[in-house]
Amino acid sequence: MFVFAASDKGGTGRSVTSCNLLYRSALQGNDVCYVDFDFGSPTAGAIFGIERAETGTDSGSGLHRYLLHHVPSPERIDVWTDTDSKAVRDRPDSAGRLVLLPGDLGGSDFQNRSEDLTAQCLDLFLQLKSEFKLCIVDLSAGRNLAVETALKVTAMPQMQNVQSRWLVFHRWTRQHVMAAGGLVNGPRGLLGSAKEYGHDPEQFRANLRYVRTAVIDPASSTQRGLTAAQGSWLRQCNTRLAGLAGESQVGKNLLLGSIPLDPVLQWQEQLITDSDVAKGIANEETRNAFNALAERLVDDAAWGIL
Repeated sequence: MFVFAASDKGGTGRSVTSCNLLYRSALQGNDVCYVDFDFGSPTAGAIFGIERAETGTDSGSGLHRYLLHHVPSPERIDVWTDTDSKAVRDRPDSAGRLVLLPGDLGGSDFQNRSEDLTAQCLDLFLQLKSEFKLCIVDLSAGRNLAVETALKVTAMPQMQNVQSRWLVFHRWTRQHVMAAGGLVNGPRGLLGSAKEYGHDPEQFRANLRYVRTAVIDPASSTQRGLTAAQGSWLRQCNTRLAGLAGESQVGKNLLLGSIPLDPVLQWQEQLITDSDVAKGIANEETRNAFNALAERLVDDAAWGIL
């Protein structure tokens, strides 16, 4: 299965959430792969704790160069063995493979939007689908060549029997809710572009869900320090946002999961390990949210009842 991680704005937590989802899926026993298509800002290495590839690889074999036919195959990094995080290196025997395909150090988005990347991208996806249960493809924010290439390739006949799902990430704010709705439903949005490239609109819509990040739950124990006025104001904001989400077609019925606001994710943008939770550094609710979302991602029944 391929899951394409998209967002209309930067700062949605798309990459750090995707990395944590994949980490949790590997801990659940699945062989998984992270494909860094955020060409202008390939920072997945930093989130996985791989210092030598924090902002892309300098091997000359990153995904950008691969798609341009400069190298025959992209570099693969085994996160379990290459991470500099001791807690992440402590891999349980039951865990599956966890592999990163990094972008290039100093890489950028493709300057020539007419660049034909589809053949290389198709070859890559077909190779990965035979090796991994789940591949998350992290796309650059907004409408760009990475998004168009993903739409084009997944509509090709060779990919018809490969399950593809789309996650659109947004923070729980007015601007982000409207931006997420526009990315999917607006002019040149994902739904319209998918139809242009040959996707069945209803099937594509059925395979697209939203993920809210950095969500503050007014009823959470973490909000006990708020004054009565602040608590009341926060609940009012939450109600208004729920209404706006419905109007923007980003409502609860299309929500796959929510990730709570967590200081670790805000300050460090890293994997949240069980050790972090045990030490009280990260919140248990955040770890549990990642676990639940990782399970729903590959659960057909969960998608069917939304």
